[in-house]
Amino acid sequence: MNKVAMLQPNYIPWKGVFDLIDQVDIFVFYDDVQYTKRDWRNRNKIRTANGETWLSVPVNSSRGDLICDVQINNESDWQKKHYQSIKTNYSKAQFFSESSYILDEIYINRKWDSLNELNIYTTKLIASHLGIECTWVKSSDLNIQGSKDGEKIIKICKELGCDYFINGPASKGFMNEERFKKENIILNYIEYLYPEYKQLHEPFNHYVTVLDLIFCCGPDSINKIRNKE
Repeated sequence: MNKVAMLQPNYIPWKGVFDLIDQVDIFVFYDDVQYTKRDWRNRNKIRTANGETWLSVPVNSSRGDLICDVQINNESDWQKKHYQSIKTNYSKAQFFSESSYILDEIYINRKWDSLNELNIYTTKLIASHLGIECTWVKSSDLNIQGSKDGEKIIKICKELGCDYFINGPASKGFMNEERFKKENIILNYIEYLYPEYKQLHEPFNHYVTVLDLIFCCGPDSINKIRNKE
């Protein structure tokens, strides 16, 4: 049984994305769908002493743009700003020093023009740090069309030889489960249920970038993602 998951590329995603990736053989960056503004594609949250703060990548986008076509607006030095913001707020975390190379790889050693390339590289880098292995695919490379109720996803599953599709819980309302049954593809949904861990600041918040978990938990990060104490 070959398991697959598909998700739009997100900016330094939260831990749930890596839990999803860890459960499949193939992960598809679902990047040939419409880009949505004020979403997780170009921004995420970090914890600070004053609460959560957004880190947003400035982009140039128009209505109807696909995620894979969105370009970053580099008029401001957003990479330096994000690097300094994360470093300032997490430098006192127990495992910051041993994991801070991630920040160097994202913000210091590379310059980004494509939001899609930034998000995909970052996700792969963090997955590798967490010891998660899978085959990576971009849906834009497959050139497959289909409706939003599951038709396109089923075609991708068949193209990749997968018969088990794990989806996010938010998609339950619009997925046509009968389509999957007819095509002999198992459709399942991940449950985002995780224990709390010691963050630098209270109150606890699950919905921040996975970097929070990595810097605070170090070697135990993957166990926290897998919902193990």
